[in-house]
Amino acid sequence: MQLLAFDYGLKNIGVASAHTQTGTATPQKPLRAKDGIPNWPEIEHLLNEWKPDTVLVGLPLNMDGSESELSARARKFANRIHGRFGVAVTLVDERLSSFEAKGEVMARGGSRDYGRHPVDSIAARIIAETFLQTAESDSKGQPPT
Repeated sequence: MQLLAFDYGLKNIGVASAHTQTGTATPQKPLRAKDGIPNWPEIEHLLNEWKPDTVLVGLPLNMDGSESELSARARKFANRIHGRFGVAVTLVDERLSSFEAKGEVMARGGSRDYGRHPVDSIAARIIAETFLQTAESDSKGQPPT
């Protein structure tokens, strides 16, 4: 199964492609957004290029599991992708994915200049990997870790 993952944000939307057979995800070039509104033709281009069976959208929950204003906006983004393009969309809990992505960037080079690194797309990769790991654990009858 081919997957396309999005890390929704107000200025940037991270993108990653993934495949269930290989269990791997790869960051792609992030998309610009204006107050959370993407360039929809760019989204359409990605969907046509990757032809995902499912689109994953990170759901930014608070640490206690409650939703925030950004959670509602990410849900709206997911609903619009489904409505505009008719593709299946799954929301994935993405707590700490951006934090983890920034940590990866710092570990690689120690730089806090995240503008030069695709942190949003690294976060999208983490969202896809979380989904893949959960799916793998579920298929083995074990709870996700």
